[in-house]
Amino acid sequence: MASIETSQLDDLAPTADRLRPVRIWLYCIAVLVIVMVAVGGITRLTGSGLSIVEWKPISGTLPPLSEAEWVADFEAYKQIPQYQFVNKGMSLDEFKFIFFWEWAHRFLGRVIGVAFAIPFLVFFAQRRFSWNLAAPLAGLFVLGGFQGALGWWMVSSGLSERVDVSQYRLATHLGAAALLFMALIWVARRLEPRPMSPERPRWPIVLLLVLVYLQLVIGAFVAGLDAGLGYNTWPLMDGALIPAGLDAIQPGWRNLFENALTVQFIHRGTAYLLALYTLYLLWRQARQGGFIGVHGWLPRIALLIGLQIVLGIATLLAAVPISLALGHQALAFMLCGAIVAYLADMTGKTAR
Repeated sequence: MASIETSQLDDLAPTADRLRPVRIWLYCIAVLVIVMVAVGGITRLTGSGLSIVEWKPISGTLPPLSEAEWVADFEAYKQIPQYQFVNKGMSLDEFKFIFFWEWAHRFLGRVIGVAFAIPFLVFFAQRRFSWNLAAPLAGLFVLGGFQGALGWWMVSSGLSERVDVSQYRLATHLGAAALLFMALIWVARRLEPRPMSPERPRWPIVLLLVLVYLQLVIGAFVAGLDAGLGYNTWPLMDGALIPAGLDAIQPGWRNLFENALTVQFIHRGTAYLLALYTLYLLWRQARQGGFIGVHGWLPRIALLIGLQIVLGIATLLAAVPISLALGHQALAFMLCGAIVAYLADMTGKTAR
């Protein structure tokens, strides 16, 4: 995660008012990242992710503009296993539908790149920030570009031997997107003008962030395995609190990543752990002075975690409708952002 040293922030202090447009810009990029994640979720849930079988960073900006181009792209799609074993016989109009979502996902990635690069250069030319701040911002741009490469790496896993993408690569892609989003929030929040805060232990909140991020990555494995489409009861799972078959695959470690039953069971268990740990943090902070000041974040985060658990259960019981699944995914990102903002506010003096 990008960070800004206190000494660097002291150098920025006299011009902190000039950083307001920079903060707004970073928050806007963070919103675009959530939008792109949502479109990526639609792409996955509609089975659209393999509809574009080539990576064309420049020429792929525009969709096919003629019937001949549409037919050529459709013929390329017909060569991969997903068409041959899942979508064989689909019409050109049906292909255009799945093509649109994958194209939109990639197009949004390009939009984010432009929306980051141009304001960055303008703000730098205006001297709204120094080289000390330019370095972490440039790092965010590189991380965003890396996301594009990860996206193609993920798609390529489903073009020759599979009818879908690898859950390992999907989890890597979504996990990296979450890191980018959190880094954007961290940098933007650290530029908020706030007085110096007394030193506070941050490890309990860091642990909370680690648990939420881990749960997000586990959720990516649930999505990659379509694990949410099975065992759609709660609180029992396959008729039991601890279902049989959690160790069905050998060697045993593969169950953690390849057994849909086990992955969903772990996702549920981590949610319970998060709920208990959040209740502990609320009890602990209530005893240590309440929720004034920076600690006002904690009850809000607890509310988000409660909503996320309820939304997750509803998504499962309804067999993963697109609307609930997208809300569950987007709320996970917002929860990560809220915890990062809490940590940033606890870290101490920022630009003012």
